[in-house]
Amino acid sequence: MTPSQATELLKTHFAPWVGEMNLQAVAFDPEGGDFTLPDSPALCRPVPDGGTILCGQAVMAAADTCSVLVLLAMAGRMRALTTVDLTTHFLRPLPRGPVDIRVQVLASGRRMATTRVEFRSAGSVRLAASAQCGFAYLEP
Repeated sequence: MTPSQATELLKTHFAPWVGEMNLQAVAFDPEGGDFTLPDSPALCRPVPDGGTILCGQAVMAAADTCSVLVLLAMAGRMRALTTVDLTTHFLRPLPRGPVDIRVQVLASGRRMATTRVEFRSAGSVRLAASAQCGFAYLEP
C-alpha cells in the first residue's frame, strides 16, 4: 500500500470524523509506518497557561487508526479487524502543531496483531505519548 492509497482508505472505509483528523501517511516499511497528524485547532484543548495542547482522545484515535492502516499495508489487502485493547501512556503534553507518529508492528499472526505507536512533536526526538494496541482479525 502506498501513502496515497492509505489516504484514500481513510475517506472510504473509516467514519467521517476519523477522516477529518487529516492523518497523512508518510511511508510504510517492513516493520511499520510513519504518519503526520497536521496542526488542527479542532483536536486541541485549552490549558491554564492560555495555550493549547492536543487532546488525549485525538492521540488515542490516531494510534488506533494508524495501526489499522499499517496492518492493512502489511497484509497487502483489505482484511477485517477490530480493536480489542488500546493502552495509552501520556508522558508530556503535545503542544499545538504537527505531530510525528511511528507505528511498529510487534506481532501479526493469523488471528491477532499487536502494535506500538509513538507520538512526538514534529521534528522532536522526545517521546510525548505511546500506545500499545491489540487487534483481532475477523477473517483469515
